[in-house]
Amino acid sequence: MSIRPVKRIVEAKPTLEGAGVHLRRAFGFGDTTEFDPFLLFDDFRNDRPADYLAGFPWHPHRGIETITYVLAGTVAHGDSLGNTGTLGAGDVQWMTAGSGILHHEMPQGDPVGRMHGFQLWANLPSSLKMKPPRYQDVKAGQIPELTDDDGTVVRVVCGAFWGQTGPVDGIATEPIYLDVSVPPGKRKTLPVETYRHAFAYVFAGSGDFRGASRPFGVLTEKDDDSVVREATGNRSLVLFDSGDEVTVQAGPEGIRFLLVSGKPLEEPVAWYGPIVMNTHDELRQAIKELNDGTFIKHG
Repeated sequence: MSIRPVKRIVEAKPTLEGAGVHLRRAFGFGDTTEFDPFLLFDDFRNDRPADYLAGFPWHPHRGIETITYVLAGTVAHGDSLGNTGTLGAGDVQWMTAGSGILHHEMPQGDPVGRMHGFQLWANLPSSLKMKPPRYQDVKAGQIPELTDDDGTVVRVVCGAFWGQTGPVDGIATEPIYLDVSVPPGKRKTLPVETYRHAFAYVFAGSGDFRGASRPFGVLTEKDDDSVVREATGNRSLVLFDSGDEVTVQAGPEGIRFLLVSGKPLEEPVAWYGPIVMNTHDELRQAIKELNDGTFIKHG
């Protein structure tokens, strides 16, 4: 077994999106080869309704999947095919845009105004980019929640883990999407197949992902020859190099993070905002169809 070394730490950056939603973006747009098959990751966490209520008005998607995971508040959504719904705390929506949809997402805070959720974009292989759109709406109670002997809790949103399989299925890039909580001071090792690209996004507490042989962060020698290690914390994304397991040492307040991995597609990526194809000719065709009203292929 080999522990995955940390390739890079990314601090999620403040970003305005939609009609003026304040969020943090860990990666997205440009060259996302290191995250393949994933394209974008946003943390939309806020306790000021004025910073999120304008939401994400009507916009198109084609060629990708969007994964929305809500922790606090709600997100109402609807699309041009007539689908509507509301995601609440603990719920997940895995939307395969495929050949194309137009939709909107409107966040609402909880009773004290808090809104918290994540959106991850996953690429589709070229052979599936024009497939019919598909929704998988998953309620919190449908997500397996596993507790290990040391108190570590794992919610399995997608993929197989510790003998359980998450409720989202039929995804080409075989993603595994986990919500992991490790108790204070505990050290935990989690398996991740070597062929996958993987990252962790910390959203509560802090911890050390470097492993015992290579502590995370800046090492400072003290008079008694002990070592101070600077742990990664809130709103930090940890991109892992190759290996078949991830190890984390939880800090004094514990740590909670998403652990996401998937099979790389290794295909060309051509971006036009929420439309992601393989070539610029395909993008031009999509834009033409948006303009002439033929974008929606499946009803």
